[in-house]
Amino acid sequence: MRGLFTRQAFTGFGPSLLSPTGAAAPLYAVRGKRPSRLRAGVRLECPKLPGVYGMLNEAGELIYVGKAKCLRTRLLSYFRTKSRDAKAGRILKDACVVAWEPAHGEFAALLRELELIRRWQPRFNVHGQPNRRRRTYVCVGREPAAYLFLSPRPPGTAFAGFGPVPGGETAREAVRRLNDWYRLRDCPQAQKMTFADQGELFPLVRSFGCLRHDIGACLGPCAAACTRGDYAAAMYSAVRFLEGDDISPLETLERDMRAAAAAEAFKRAAALRDKWTVLHWLRGHLQRLREAIRRSCVYPAPGRDGSRDHWHLIHNGRVRAVVPAPRDDAGRTAAAAALTAVYRNAVSSPPGPDEIDGVLLVAAWFRRHPAEKERTLEPAAALALCGSTGSTPLGVLEIQ
Repeated sequence: MRGLFTRQAFTGFGPSLLSPTGAAAPLYAVRGKRPSRLRAGVRLECPKLPGVYGMLNEAGELIYVGKAKCLRTRLLSYFRTKSRDAKAGRILKDACVVAWEPAHGEFAALLRELELIRRWQPRFNVHGQPNRRRRTYVCVGREPAAYLFLSPRPPGTAFAGFGPVPGGETAREAVRRLNDWYRLRDCPQAQKMTFADQGELFPLVRSFGCLRHDIGACLGPCAAACTRGDYAAAMYSAVRFLEGDDISPLETLERDMRAAAAAEAFKRAAALRDKWTVLHWLRGHLQRLREAIRRSCVYPAPGRDGSRDHWHLIHNGRVRAVVPAPRDDAGRTAAAAALTAVYRNAVSSPPGPDEIDGVLLVAAWFRRHPAEKERTLEPAAALALCGSTGSTPLGVLEIQ
């Protein structure tokens, strides 16, 4: 059975998708069947530089990829039996080869680590693995009476999709509460919808498909209790909440919760608090994601010696390209061409499921290093620094 699921043999990390030249960086490695041999090799040969590293087992399979601000310090920590965590011990137990690749800075090492995890999918890595972490989109759709539902990917028939957000019970509860708040249906698709303004030659008295209309949690489009316009207005109100334009549900719940607590109706206050908590959780995730996606800038990330010799071109929260900071006419020409390719007439678009890890990585970096935001450049300003030798005249750059 084992032969049916063999992994790709490791022959090197391979070229970086973000490398200015597209060539593979030099790879260094030490071998040893015993941890003591690996430790001696790392201590002798590994540099004190930022970069990425990998652990290979006896079969030549890449079992783990990591990044380090200082490769030598990080790799030697694996051999400290008293201070390392249990996972590091398990990785080292299987490892026969330690390989590393220096990077021109910590930010570049983070990007390279994510790229390698997605490319090689090492079994000891969790973060960054495709389909390893459950994420879901909050979708609006399914005619004739649209409502909110969760999906791993927004279907083509959805009116709108928001996210992704962490999948799980909290996301399901938040969507259920929103459907209740805006009185949208959540019944099976097989349930027939009949609106009040839907002309019928012989109107019938219809029964509701569930109890949600009776408790005020649904407009009742299944039994002609509302018009198409009324239902559409409720649906668009839900969309406005998801877009961050309307926070009235949170304000109303908080006001009612405080009033219930003041009246010592603690049971009701607790129920309102539970509703407020999940909606606030959802709004917070979507708000942070919107802010990350809106980030379009040129980031001269710090290098090994503190110099900022590489420009990272970030659009819609994702690093699209890396170019050397322009120092001469040839560098300015190359940088201008890259800026034009990334930003000219660029249209904002939500990240796909395969891109979200990169967006979150960039957002987390600026969250941990807030001072670095001041170092970023507007794309048009970066193009201006390239001078008149750039391949695109100034002012042509348009970002929508």
